[in-house]
Amino acid sequence: MSADPFESFKAKQKLGWAHFAPLETFTTLVAAHLVEYARVRAGQRVLDVACGTGVAAVTAARLGARVSGLDLTPALLERAVENAEIAGVQIEWREGDAEAMPFEDGVFDVVLSQFGHIFAPRPEIALAEMLRVLKPGGTIAFATWPPELFMGRQFQLAARYSPPLTPGASPSTLWGDPQVVTQRLGSAVREIVFDRGTMRAPALSPQHARLRIERSAGPFVNIIESLAATDPVKLAALRREHEALIAEYLADNAVRQDYLLTRAVKI
Repeated sequence: MSADPFESFKAKQKLGWAHFAPLETFTTLVAAHLVEYARVRAGQRVLDVACGTGVAAVTAARLGARVSGLDLTPALLERAVENAEIAGVQIEWREGDAEAMPFEDGVFDVVLSQFGHIFAPRPEIALAEMLRVLKPGGTIAFATWPPELFMGRQFQLAARYSPPLTPGASPSTLWGDPQVVTQRLGSAVREIVFDRGTMRAPALSPQHARLRIERSAGPFVNIIESLAATDPVKLAALRREHEALIAEYLADNAVRQDYLLTRAVKI
């Protein structure tokens, strides 16, 4: 019997997010915003949690930081290795779980995550791990999706058509609520500050945007595959709702995707 009750949940995440690489083009600009917001400097030890294809990690390394990147999905780490090689930077890449990081206590000056740690099922454990590996006086910073805006609504839509979450798992969109974030960080940090940013993803139509998400974003990859095999009527309904949602945010051939930035200092 597995010691991790979320082993099956994480295995599905690993498979779904393996298709994410085409979306890195859009998150590259956000990575620059996050790294600047985190005040990354040359010589600092920086950890990128749930690093995906490594766009934030590479951005930090190009500033002269000593960077490690951690991700659950081997396929994304392969792309991250390639991105670092192209950029000519040295980064330590580790395959691992945000809820059980393979790093010693208090070794990083900055711990950041770009839309990654939010998919760990137990936020209290993922956050405890992020703070554990961070030095006292170090900076924790992350980008998340507000639940009331496009990406948050999109993931809520996927959840309505998916099987119920494993008991004990928390929706990723709660990380986009400043009140929830403040409560979760609690007395472990000081100087909590928030900011906003906007990512625009080019799309010729709602249908184009929907197809890109279905083929690349973990929760949608999994639910589309499941419904295609079991319930085509429900799949058609999901696609109609998805296109209607996208249409609300599509203008001038781009889908507006607003995000929240959080930064705090570990006590």
